[in-house]
Amino acid sequence: MSITAPDHTVQQDVAARLERLPMSRWHVSVRLIIGVVTFFEAFDQLLIAFSLPEISREWGLSTAGATATLTVGSIGMLLGALASGWLADRIGRVRVITLCLVITALGNLGMALSPALLPFLVLRFIQGLAIGGEVPTAASYIAELSRAKRRGRFVLMYEVVFPAGLTVGALASAWIVPHWGWRTLFLIAAIPGVAAFFLQRRVPESPRWLAARGRSAEAQEVMTRIEENVRRSTGRDLPPPAPAPAVVGSESARTGALRDLFTGRYRRRTLVVWTIWFVGYLANYGLTSWLPTLYKQVFGLPIDVSLWYSTLASVAGLAGCVLAALTIDRLGRRMVLSIGLGGTTVAMGVLAVLGANSAGQLAVFSAFAAMFSFAANISLYLYTPELYPTRSRALGCSLGGVLNRLGIIIGPILVALVYAGGTGLSAVFLLIGGITLVGTLVTAVFAEETKGRTLEELSP
Repeated sequence: MSITAPDHTVQQDVAARLERLPMSRWHVSVRLIIGVVTFFEAFDQLLIAFSLPEISREWGLSTAGATATLTVGSIGMLLGALASGWLADRIGRVRVITLCLVITALGNLGMALSPALLPFLVLRFIQGLAIGGEVPTAASYIAELSRAKRRGRFVLMYEVVFPAGLTVGALASAWIVPHWGWRTLFLIAAIPGVAAFFLQRRVPESPRWLAARGRSAEAQEVMTRIEENVRRSTGRDLPPPAPAPAVVGSESARTGALRDLFTGRYRRRTLVVWTIWFVGYLANYGLTSWLPTLYKQVFGLPIDVSLWYSTLASVAGLAGCVLAALTIDRLGRRMVLSIGLGGTTVAMGVLAVLGANSAGQLAVFSAFAAMFSFAANISLYLYTPELYPTRSRALGCSLGGVLNRLGIIIGPILVALVYAGGTGLSAVFLLIGGITLVGTLVTAVFAEETKGRTLEELSP
């Protein structure tokens, strides 16, 4: 697709017009539609952990087979996150989100009908590409629609749908799998694919992205439609645009290259945010992905009880996300990230000392760890888009997603290796706590604060 050098006056105009828009029903409706997509991507992500015990029983999986089933989707998510940023910076945010939704739904349908493990794993990998691609692309899109004032709450109240999807997925799995089996669960998860129709009809492309690509006429047209929708939903005239920070000549029509993320001010930002992505998700999924299996194998709980115990971590994680959304504009990004990782470190340290001698003890402290780690992790979906210019925002977010997926892949494998080594659960918790301690220190010392500043001011 050919592109034209951007008109920096148009870029400034689009930024100023977005900044002056009051919150309206239009914002809520767009955030809701994108939120529904992200909700079900999250719902699909965790289904494998809760269906794994039954899949293992049906197909007689070994520990290695179970680990492969648990991680193959994460490998797909890693590659999907890597590709989605490149693609979204070229063809647009909304097109990529729609494509990911359709692939995810078809993957669920195929997995529900899989006759054996191999086709199931292939489909799970393909579905992982879509899940990994949608989430960082949607984060870029929502950030580009928001204004500096209370951007944290605006973005994170959307991002809360992701842990909400994890929680509903956990609760649905705990009920559906024992009663109707894991195949029914995946069939139900395929239904939301119809949301692609509403996505294409109701959600406009990002005007910031259009302007940065040199598609000035389209950017102005989309911006005018957005303003008309906001004016209609509020019933009031819009205030005049305030002067926006200048968009300097370095913001060219070219899409971002990997080297841009390591040039000038972006080098430190990239290294810090990559560290937080990796540490946060390694800790989170290293623990939560194995919880149903640990409750069943270590403490001898029935499968239905194991699944219900596991939902406590998801519910606590959702509460942590809501707390982060409500406080991040006041406390700042660096403080919320530091508290989240630090709280996870403390919870893991307590479990390491106590040794997780009972299922109840594991449930309580894993819930506390989930609450803090989810709060930190969800904040990254706000923080990362703030760190990069429009030309490479989706790429920056997607590469953060790559570190996210590396953490998700390595976390469960590390837990399996350490526990299989005969050292017991305490060593597992000590390892996770040590890793999150490193993340806490890196965040507290090196993370740059971004609250209250426009995207153009942060990345001119």
